[in-house]
Amino acid sequence: MDTFLLDDQLRRFLREDLEHGDITTDAIFDDQATGLVTLEAREPMIAAGMEQVAARVFCLLGDNLSFDQVVTDGSKVDRGDVLMTINGPVRTLLRGERVALNLIQRLCGIATLTRKYVDAVKDFDVIITDTRKTTPGLRMLEKYAVRAGGGKNHRYSLSDGVLIKDNHIAACGSITEAVEKTRTTVPHTIAIEVETDTLDQVQECLDCGVDTIMLDNMDLETMREAVAMIDGRALVEASGGVNLDTVRAIAGTGVNIISVGALTHSAQASDIGMDWG
Repeated sequence: MDTFLLDDQLRRFLREDLEHGDITTDAIFDDQATGLVTLEAREPMIAAGMEQVAARVFCLLGDNLSFDQVVTDGSKVDRGDVLMTINGPVRTLLRGERVALNLIQRLCGIATLTRKYVDAVKDFDVIITDTRKTTPGLRMLEKYAVRAGGGKNHRYSLSDGVLIKDNHIAACGSITEAVEKTRTTVPHTIAIEVETDTLDQVQECLDCGVDTIMLDNMDLETMREAVAMIDGRALVEASGGVNLDTVRAIAGTGVNIISVGALTHSAQASDIGMDWG
């Protein structure tokens, strides 16, 4: 993650929660009070965001903080394991608690779900990627969590790569016309991917010489036929309706990439607590 961009985001999150100050904490504690807190996993999970996100939240709120037992992102932890300990001013610890927990609970949930998908297809030469189905404002963080879980990132934004989807094709008239128009505009360094849902469209993509062919919501037999047709002439991505019950069978069709929107739009937050003392 880009620290410059991340700090700006974290400051916005803190401003949203603090607004004009923490009137409860400020009423009870002065600037001299210090304490020790422990972030603890309350269920098994894959760690994500401990140092780069949670610790950074507290650092943006004040100085004189020390961190210990910080778990490396991507590590598997069990219930009761310490994720991090923080020693510092009580006001800083209490002001940052909710923002830090909200973020890492979300990120650990995504990393944990991603690892399940990655493990499910570990016997195949295929990669699991995310999509742009992320929470507005959290894309950089959520895509980082996918990587912590062992997955890869698809394009970050609409400006990162060409993906000609069904609505582009419908509005333009054909795959061929859409690809030709794209090639007159984008530089040669940008790969072109096209979404398909029939074998005729796959053949049209091959005739156009596109770089990646997405097989969208195809059944397994059609996917196998498509992979055989393509025969290494383009990367093959499977997408649409992928879940933990189907991902292994999809990997078995021979596709190179499986993109899973559920990694970010359906991950359940992990249970993490911040305990005093």
